[in-house]
Amino acid sequence: MTLYRATVMDTPGDPFRDGVGALAVESDGGLLVRDGVIAARGTFAGVSAAHPQEDVIDLRAGVLLPGMVDTHVHYPQIRAIAGLGMPLLDWLEKCALPEESRLADEAYAEAVASEFLAGLIGAGTTTALVFGAHFATAMEVFFAAAERSGLRITAGQVLSDRGLRPDLLITPEVALSEGRKLVERWHGQGRLRYAVTPRFSLSASESMLDACAELLQTTEEMWFTSHMNENTIEVAQVIHLFAGAEHYLDSYYRHGLVTERSVFAHNVHPADDELDLLAATRAWIAHCPTSNAALGSGLFPLRRHVEHGAQVALGSDVGAGTGFSLFKEGLQAYFMQQLLGPAGLPLDPVHLLYLCTRAGARALGLDSRVGDLAVGKEFDAVWLRPTQGSTLATVLRHAGSPVDALAKIFALACPADIASVWVGGDPIR
Repeated sequence: MTLYRATVMDTPGDPFRDGVGALAVESDGGLLVRDGVIAARGTFAGVSAAHPQEDVIDLRAGVLLPGMVDTHVHYPQIRAIAGLGMPLLDWLEKCALPEESRLADEAYAEAVASEFLAGLIGAGTTTALVFGAHFATAMEVFFAAAERSGLRITAGQVLSDRGLRPDLLITPEVALSEGRKLVERWHGQGRLRYAVTPRFSLSASESMLDACAELLQTTEEMWFTSHMNENTIEVAQVIHLFAGAEHYLDSYYRHGLVTERSVFAHNVHPADDELDLLAATRAWIAHCPTSNAALGSGLFPLRRHVEHGAQVALGSDVGAGTGFSLFKEGLQAYFMQQLLGPAGLPLDPVHLLYLCTRAGARALGLDSRVGDLAVGKEFDAVWLRPTQGSTLATVLRHAGSPVDALAKIFALACPADIASVWVGGDPIR
């Protein structure tokens, strides 16, 4: 057993329901971890008195937070970050898809996988729902690297059979065959799970989406992820392609792909009926603020989602997003709601921490295991220790309250401030 002494902050509650009362804080806290699971939590004085023989790791020079949970990020796109100045479909054609084609080379895919996983760890991300590569060989390489990394990864081969470069297309029959092999080899292996992943219904025919539905039934606890309603031109094209579809989400729903195990990225331009359907099915949206801004996709209507009961977490969307840090995504989410004025939903720092941690764990069905630092949960944690003499160190020293300290963290923290990362009690940084 190990006793960690630290300022501890997490959100065991839901700030969209509980307000700032969702935040739990111990300014001189003690977390006792046994076999990777949190066995006791409270004041350091109280926990140490009950367990006087345990080794103590002193983390008081920073703040201990739950591990970050990224609900939408692309493995093949790390080298495509900062392709600025283009809307979605142009960016895909000129930046993302040419780079994704290069992962047909296994050695190239292995190098990219290493860079990608290092980027997640460096940003304090311990759990991620990952959009994979179009090639099964590249996914074999990725899953092997992800297993070695110790991260909690849910990912899948990206499936398309129309509308993209020819080298990125496969038939529904091949998609099923390759997907089943990947599921058998990797789903449930260590901290890995599989997600059925059509790129978007713009590049997936009805037959491909039927194959996705069949693949989703291969085994239990399979996840589903795709994109929707990111760009107005994309939305119009999807409605044109799917005759009789009521809206973008219906292109998935009519194939049985909208469930509580579904996570859809973006949803910047939803219809009210789509929000109602998301709420009814308990599907989740991955809000990707820096990507939405970089591609000019629009300002995310968070208020409408919350008012309709649609559930939202955060994603970095690397490489249209501008980096792996969910602190930056949280800050950008705050900015977007400010810019929307009365149509926006004002966010405070407690919302931002929740969106980066527990909301993502809930979206991925992992809330009983991770997402906060409650007793009984696995010790997935990030130690944020600002560089000595940095602006973040200065403002944290003068923070007026725990909520004020969180505000300063989201305003200023970056991967350079992540000193240590644990997954299931294992140090991975």
